[in-house]
Amino acid sequence: MLSAVIPLRDEEASLRALHGELSAVARAHEYDLEIIFIDDGSTDGSWDLIQELAADDPGVRGIRFRRNFGKAAALSAGFDAARGELVVTLDADLQDDPREIPRFLAEIDKGLDCISGWKQVRHDPWHKVGPSRVFNWLVGVLTGVKLHDHNCGFKCYRREIFDEVRLYGELHRFVPVLAAARGWKVGEIVVNHRARQHGRSKYGVSRIVKGFLDLFTVYFLTGFEQRPQHLLGTCGIAAFAIGLVGILYLTLMWLLKNATSFEQWSGWQIEPLHQRPALLYSMGMLLLGAQFISMGFLAELFTAYYGRNVRPYSIKSRVNLPEVAGPLRAPSEANGTRSVPTTTSQ
Repeated sequence: MLSAVIPLRDEEASLRALHGELSAVARAHEYDLEIIFIDDGSTDGSWDLIQELAADDPGVRGIRFRRNFGKAAALSAGFDAARGELVVTLDADLQDDPREIPRFLAEIDKGLDCISGWKQVRHDPWHKVGPSRVFNWLVGVLTGVKLHDHNCGFKCYRREIFDEVRLYGELHRFVPVLAAARGWKVGEIVVNHRARQHGRSKYGVSRIVKGFLDLFTVYFLTGFEQRPQHLLGTCGIAAFAIGLVGILYLTLMWLLKNATSFEQWSGWQIEPLHQRPALLYSMGMLLLGAQFISMGFLAELFTAYYGRNVRPYSIKSRVNLPEVAGPLRAPSEANGTRSVPTTTSQ
C-alpha cells in the first residue's frame, strides 16, 4: 500500500481537484492508495469537504486538529496513521504534481529510502527563492546532505524511517538529514512545480529565521546527540585557552613593571592592569569556557539518563535473528493498534 500524507490549512478550493489527480494516478498505475488529509486548524470549509470526500471514497482518511499545531505536527499525525509501506508527502495547494509519484517510486525501487523533490523551476516570489538557495547550501555544508531543495514538501519515504526519526517543532524539512544521520539512503529528483491556483502561502519572512535556527538544532542533533560534550567542551576549551593566554600575558606585563627595571631601560610605559581592557576580556573568556564545559557535563548526564532506551544505531536487515522494536516507536504501535512492516530495504 502507498500512503499519501497531505497536511493542509484553509485549502478548501483545491482539495477536490487534488483528490481527483491522486485518484487518477492510482488508477493509471494500479496503486493501492490511501489519502490522509490532516486539517491543521482550518477556518474555511476544508474539513467538511474532507468528510464529503471520505464518504465517497473509502481510501480517503482525515484527521482534524483542534487548532493550528504546525506542519511538523500534522505530518507526524499522518505518519502515525499511515498503513502503507511507502509514504508520499505533498502540499494541498496543487503546486505539487501527483503525476510525479511514479518517478519517486522508481527511485525507491533502486534501493533508496528517502527521495526529496527538487523544484528546479520554481513559481515562487524572489524573496522566497533567494533565501531558500542560501539555506540549502548551508544545510549541505553543515550536515553533508547535499540536496538542492530541502524545503520542498514533495517527498517519498519508507515508512520505517519514522520508527527512528521523531518530528517536532519545525523539523519536517530536515527529515532527509535526520534519516541520513541514521544511515538511510537519501536521493532527489527534479519535479514539476506548478503555480499556486488558490489561496495564499502560509509562510512569511519568519520562516527564514526559524529555518536557520532549526538548522543549528539539526546540526547538533545529527552530530552530537550522543556526545554533547564534544561540541560544548570544545567551545569551552577554546574560550578557556584564549582567556588563559590573555591572563598569562597580563601576568608577564605585571612582572616586567613591578619586579624588574624594564620600564627604565626600555623607555616603554606599561599601563597598570586595572586600566587594561584585556583583563576583563580574559576573565570573561575564562568564565565562558568554564560555563561551556559545565554545560557539556550536564548535557552528558541528560544523555546518559534519558538516552538509555534509545539505540544509537539503525539496523537494515537481520539473518537468523528476530525482529525487535526500533529505537523510537510511534504511539499507535506502542498501543498495539498497528503492526510494523517487516520488509527491509536492500
